Amino acid sequence: MGHLNLPSSKRNARQYRLLDLVTASFFGIVIIFFLLVFTPLGDSLAASGRQALLLSTADPRQRQRLVALVEAGQQQAIEACPAEEVDHMPCEDPRRNSQLSREMNFYRERQCPLPAETPLCLIPPPDGYHIPVRWPDSLHKIWHSNMPHNKIADRKGHQGWMKEEGMYFIFPGGGTMFPDGAEQYIEKLSQYIPLTGGVLRTALDMGCGVASFGGYLLNQGILTFSFAPRDSHKAQIQFALERGIPALVAMLGTRRLPFPSFSFDLVHCSRCLIPFTAYNATYFLEVDRLLRPGGYLVISGPPVLWPKQDKEWADLQAVARALCYELKAVDGNTAIWKKPAGDSCLPNQNEFGLELCDESDDSSYAWYFKLKKCVTRISSVKDDQVVGMIPNWPDRLTKAPSRATLLKNGIDVFEADTRRWARRVAYYKNSLNLKLGTAAIRNVMDMNAFFGGFAAALTSDPVWVMNVVPPRKPSTLGVIYDRGLIGVYHDWCEPFSTYPRTYDLIHVTSIESLIKILGSGKNRCNLVDLMVEMDRILRPEGTVVIRDSPEVIDKIGRIAQAVRWTATIHEKEPESHGREKILVATKNFWKLPSASH
Repeated sequence: MGHLNLPSSKRNARQYRLLDLVTASFFGIVIIFFLLVFTPLGDSLAASGRQALLLSTADPRQRQRLVALVEAGQQQAIEACPAEEVDHMPCEDPRRNSQLSREMNFYRERQCPLPAETPLCLIPPPDGYHIPVRWPDSLHKIWHSNMPHNKIADRKGHQGWMKEEGMYFIFPGGGTMFPDGAEQYIEKLSQYIPLTGGVLRTALDMGCGVASFGGYLLNQGILTFSFAPRDSHKAQIQFALERGIPALVAMLGTRRLPFPSFSFDLVHCSRCLIPFTAYNATYFLEVDRLLRPGGYLVISGPPVLWPKQDKEWADLQAVARALCYELKAVDGNTAIWKKPAGDSCLPNQNEFGLELCDESDDSSYAWYFKLKKCVTRISSVKDDQVVGMIPNWPDRLTKAPSRATLLKNGIDVFEADTRRWARRVAYYKNSLNLKLGTAAIRNVMDMNAFFGGFAAALTSDPVWVMNVVPPRKPSTLGVIYDRGLIGVYHDWCEPFSTYPRTYDLIHVTSIESLIKILGSGKNRCNLVDLMVEMDRILRPEGTVVIRDSPEVIDKIGRIAQAVRWTATIHEKEPESHGREKILVATKNFWKLPSASH
């Protein structure tokens, strides 16, 4: 084919236009590159791309069909999630949440995807996963391969948090403010606080690191609920739970923490870096809501006598004075206050403008509830909620607290419930051969706890129980805390705020009631998603116990096959009335094919 001969002037014009086009394209690509890499636009586009990827793997109609097949028993097994999802927490996913507002740490709080946006798959264990080290050895060492995250060991090893040693992570028991060990630190606190003798039972450890403080307080008979966000330390709560210490992923940000008012005898912060006096002392007011009258507040580290934080330390003392807290001691960088037993000194003139909450405020409602800038009233508190007047541990476990009277005939219901669960747990151990009471079970959850009767029947076993009270159920979580147990509010149509492979045993009574609209036969969500979530937080070879009607248990049995559980169905204990059956299932220890790594 011949060449077309153009005049040289026209050839040059064509070449220049082509050169301009190439140059403009090059600079356009460079500008787009800088926009994507160095501006928030890149983050948002990346997020939308991830979202598109997520939705492409979870087409809502296809997902609904899969759920229906599983419920009908026509789906053999739900597929495994990809290997990179081994530590996935749907509501604390940095890939989604990093795009949200930083104001008051909103982006670190629970932000849950809709079920339709979530692939229906089972979280696999990491490569090399072992059945966890048994309690109490797990307090001091865990398998490295179960959570091979070396960041904390590298950064905090010199402070005694943890270190890698052969196939294990070792926990010497230290912390940033107690590098010589939690035991010495607890001994120091005991000079000012009655940590022995059962006066104190429930404690809250905020920003807990790997929870050594809570782990060693167990020796004093004090049950500590530890929490921290999923943050730059990545897996601190995961380490705590693997050690067998009660813990939850949570953030003190824009909402109340998911606990009722006056739950804790002791609140502790060791370099938790919570700005207690910011936002008109909103965070201090939330601590005050949770601390029992007569209880103790301990803050170690900034701003207590901390370099360049004189104003913050002065403000903290001013807030505490305004609320009539008694400063018991300042020992080094540790300050200890005692909360008053009444609100006789409020309202009080103070620079923060603190006022009592309205009489109408329900101080125990704490599910997606915005923080309030007011002081929780103590005047309505009965004597049995005040530290020093509440029965000592373990007497408080079986004495019906005044908060039980929020229900009709509450005291009678409480006592009947306690007797019922003592019978049921005896049946579980003797006839169903559950491993309760053995070293195989340490971390236990009761998904529908009511008064905590199941947990109360286990207090002689080497376990701790996460008692969950759904916010749509009667508000009984305060009763659970009054009897010296711990728990949270949680709606089971959303994922729980914990890492995969947290619990050795999950127990639930009336599972279908957790997804129903009250007073209606309609469901708010479905049992398949709920059981996939239960599978996520259950350890391999862990146990599930479900009590419900025969029809629901049949449905659960079909879904259990799809989530790869081995299930058996049993009759209820002879003394119980009603039509209940009991399903006992074991989560099989399956692994991803090696070719996928």
